[in-house]
Amino acid sequence: MPKKEQTLDFQELFSAIDELEREYKIEKDYVYSVLESALLTAYKQVKGIKDKNLSNVKVSIDPEKGSVKIYEYRKVVENVKDRKSEISLEDAQKIDKRYKIGDIVAIEVPISQFSRKAAMTVRQTVIGKIREKRRSIIFEDYSSKVDNIVTGVIQRIDKKNVIVEIEGGKVEAILPMEEQIPSEEYKPGVMMKFYITEVKIPPKEKEPIVYLSRTHPNLIKRLMENEVPEIQEGIIEIKAIAREAGSRSKVAVYSNSLKVDPIGACIGEKGIRIQNVLKHLNGEKIDIVKWSSDIGEFIKNALSPAEVVHIDLNLIEKKAFVLVPNSQLSLAIGKGGQNARLAAKLTGWKIDIKGK
Repeated sequence: MPKKEQTLDFQELFSAIDELEREYKIEKDYVYSVLESALLTAYKQVKGIKDKNLSNVKVSIDPEKGSVKIYEYRKVVENVKDRKSEISLEDAQKIDKRYKIGDIVAIEVPISQFSRKAAMTVRQTVIGKIREKRRSIIFEDYSSKVDNIVTGVIQRIDKKNVIVEIEGGKVEAILPMEEQIPSEEYKPGVMMKFYITEVKIPPKEKEPIVYLSRTHPNLIKRLMENEVPEIQEGIIEIKAIAREAGSRSKVAVYSNSLKVDPIGACIGEKGIRIQNVLKHLNGEKIDIVKWSSDIGEFIKNALSPAEVVHIDLNLIEKKAFVLVPNSQLSLAIGKGGQNARLAAKLTGWKIDIKGK
């Protein structure tokens, strides 16, 4: 039994083009130009033409009718010297008796007669160019989203990396092991907020890779921006963040308005704003502290909830010697030294705490 010839289903192709435009914003005109170029390449294969100049050959695309046609345009002459661009008066009048010398005859080239190889060339060229365009769109789109957050659904674990579906399945992103919080469970189907760190295009024409983080301090920053309008409006600034992801963070905030309390605005009425941030962090605690240009004051604030009795500053070594009541020494240092460690990271100063 002879093999079935590979044919070109243009109705199916136009449906696919509509879908591409909807989902990936690939403009139809781009796809049509790719299709036209691919058909002309296939035409040259069929005709055995090596000449790049095909000025007398045109592709007609009609998406509404679902039709694609190729026409050769030949000039009617008495003596044919170039069969690619000319046709005799006798042959022209076989098509239509009204043709005369100097007229241009449009001769349709049946695409159905394309060889299997030519049809495959068209398919592969169109698919390849569309994939290339899609990669470019994804890369440009997500490159503009770096340093922002995105909602994703856990798909699977692959070699310790968590594969995350974002944008409703259009893109698969990677949460590398070093960007994961050890205390979190990444189960398939779970929805989470992620911070986009970078986008890369791997070799061998694969899809762009979007890299995510759950540990980055800016995850907290972006979550707070979403919940606190005063931050979006520039009334309140997040000056610094110190984070031990999954456990505890400190966020230093400053108000550009005397009428707005930065801590109160970030916490919200009945704590609603900060709770909306915390629900995305699976039990991580956040201390909101007031930033100050006075480093001594800032260090005192950073060590909250402990009270600071006295502070000496070594400006050369950027080191602070802090005294707290003996009853609050363990509170100032924190479990495992965490409170002091976060305060030092938040302020950028070394902090030596002693009880009095």
